[in-house]
Amino acid sequence: MISWPHATRIIASKYPPINLFERLSPDPAVWEALIAAEMLVNPRVRDEIGEIRLVSKEDRISGPGASYVMSSFTHLNPKGSRFSDGSYGVYYAAREFETALRETAFHFGRYAADSDDGPRYEDMRVLVGTIEHRFHDAAALSEKERSAILDPNSYAASQAYARELREAGSDGIVYPSVRNAGGHCVGAFRPNVVGIPVQSKHLRYHWDGKQVERYFDYSDDLWRPVWDKQTRQPSHAGT
Repeated sequence: MISWPHATRIIASKYPPINLFERLSPDPAVWEALIAAEMLVNPRVRDEIGEIRLVSKEDRISGPGASYVMSSFTHLNPKGSRFSDGSYGVYYAAREFETALRETAFHFGRYAADSDDGPRYEDMRVLVGTIEHRFHDAAALSEKERSAILDPNSYAASQAYARELREAGSDGIVYPSVRNAGGHCVGAFRPNVVGIPVQSKHLRYHWDGKQVERYFDYSDDLWRPVWDKQTRQPSHAGT
């Protein structure tokens, strides 16, 4: 059981809230009809909400801020992630701000490197909410199993493990951060097992062509390093 009063998730600011999820009826049984009606006047609704069929009716949530959770399950990353092979969504958050920062800075750096991007900036928004739920705990696994699913360079074992848990009815996994020693993360398999977050502050990541080395915090107008000597990550250049 975890009880995190300030679970943090950081996403790109270019992904705005999905207004339809913010104002949908609290009765998930009528969502398809409402979405179909909306599409008659706005054909872009399907692109906006993604694949709603991927979220079972009993797992859906709505209301202010709900889109920050629902979009993780309706807009899939075809490349997958640590606990998804790309066929289903996972909501990732961290117990600590520093953990969310370093996890997302690392993955944004990998994305920029794969895209062969030159130096650039990306605005990010920080989401903070509560998570109080029981998840499978990766820390309880044997050292061999834990090392495999927390491999910093391969998702093969972690995706297989997550798929097995999800098919058995698990709500998700809590696990030690791979990018921030001592940090904790959660990967939730259903939107209704996490609290709806609210937007906190805005950041700007600086990709210098090799890695995301620093970030700008708009709340105090300061640039800060992402990594310290203990957490410094290898350059993404050439990966």
